[in-house]
Amino acid sequence: MNETTQENLDPADWPALRHQGHRMLDDIFDYLERLRERPVWQPIPNAVRDRYAEPLPREGLELAEVHERFMHEILPYAVGNAHPGFMGWVHGGGTAVGMLAEMLAAGLNANLGGRNQMPVEVERQIVRWMRELFGFPASASGLFVTGTSMANFIALLVARTAALGTSVRREGVTSAETSLVAYTSASAHGCIRQALDLAGLGTDALRIIPVDDGHRMDLGKLESAIAADRAAGLKPFFVVATAGTVDVGAIDDLSAIETIARREGLWFHVDGAFGALGMLAPELAPRLAGIERADSIACDFHKWLQVPYDAGFILVRDGDRHQETFSSPAAYLSREARGLAAGSPWPCDFGPDLSRGFRALKTWFTLQVYGADRLGRVIAGTCALARYLGERVAAEERLELLVRPSLNIVCFRHRGDDPDRLNRDIVVGLHESGVAAPSTTVLDNRLAIRCAIVNHRTERRDIDALLEAVLALGATDTHPTVHASK
Repeated sequence: MNETTQENLDPADWPALRHQGHRMLDDIFDYLERLRERPVWQPIPNAVRDRYAEPLPREGLELAEVHERFMHEILPYAVGNAHPGFMGWVHGGGTAVGMLAEMLAAGLNANLGGRNQMPVEVERQIVRWMRELFGFPASASGLFVTGTSMANFIALLVARTAALGTSVRREGVTSAETSLVAYTSASAHGCIRQALDLAGLGTDALRIIPVDDGHRMDLGKLESAIAADRAAGLKPFFVVATAGTVDVGAIDDLSAIETIARREGLWFHVDGAFGALGMLAPELAPRLAGIERADSIACDFHKWLQVPYDAGFILVRDGDRHQETFSSPAAYLSREARGLAAGSPWPCDFGPDLSRGFRALKTWFTLQVYGADRLGRVIAGTCALARYLGERVAAEERLELLVRPSLNIVCFRHRGDDPDRLNRDIVVGLHESGVAAPSTTVLDNRLAIRCAIVNHRTERRDIDALLEAVLALGATDTHPTVHASK
């Protein structure tokens, strides 16, 4: 019998791969170093887009050829959130350090579902650091996930188990004697509604509480809603406060909501997608008072902490309750006291994923290299830039500041006869110019230009360039009107 050789995917020429790898690394370093020379965003040419309708490749290409395609067809047409002029939505800018850590993690190719390995210990160390940051007990648990949408969903499932017991995992929510209801504000992220859908509770089980003049949850209306549901024979079980609302960056009164939750026996969860990490900035941390008493906190390291995507995180005060919500013993996941199957409980005991990437490494590198204090100063700096933008808008009679900046988000618009159309056109014009990339939102039925200053690379000159472009685009409108300030 002839001996056959199993084909593998390692290179036949390691020195050639090393040479090409260095070139690829240099190219991406050049991209990051020279971001300001590029447009924030540019439309994808049809010819480029059409290439991505090609059929499955049957024969491979040289790595250098595929890299060239990346450089010419993919890199120039990304969303642009690494650029200092990107101010749309709430996207972090990433760092070269985080990128290098991601490269190391990819080379290691560790599966962090569990087992006795040092990458799991890295994740556990970050859990301990988050306990320290938020004042949680040593018994609290934590888990890396894709983002806060998944973190909020996990928190809801743990709260459901706390309300109905572990039998809900077998019998489902329909076995409960009374229907569960949850609460969040009108300014909360849409993923809260989606979480109730995915959990089988239905979106009708979510009570949307109006906000006050500061875009924070109205506490009186929250209490009234809870009382009405109890009177109707329903079971209130979960309230979500927001630390950094998606529209304007408002922070709910966490202490007051926690007091209501404790009195009413509700699970108190904080959606702190970006705002929770304000705890790293001494000037912002007092505004998050009460977060240390939450039952669970969701946040994204890929936003204010500038970790490359994706790196979401959930922290749960009651680690035992967290584990009993997800742990699923199976013969192929048996645990031992020694060997590779030691180290229980594993990360897969705290969430739905068994296959998990090493997200913790780029977060660990970021915290180790920059330190919590410097990262806190970067966070505070984005808020200072938002105040600067707000001041400049307020001083310009052609512009209207719609909300005083709370954190790092500024909502304003250009005045005009048809301001919604005008400002929508201005934002599209900004995107296509490549100068800046804000987003839009609607506040009190008025379309606003929304600038979320998250990127650590953004400076005053980027704010100035944005405003100069807004005014120039507004001046080209066919029916411009300048009104006196309100």
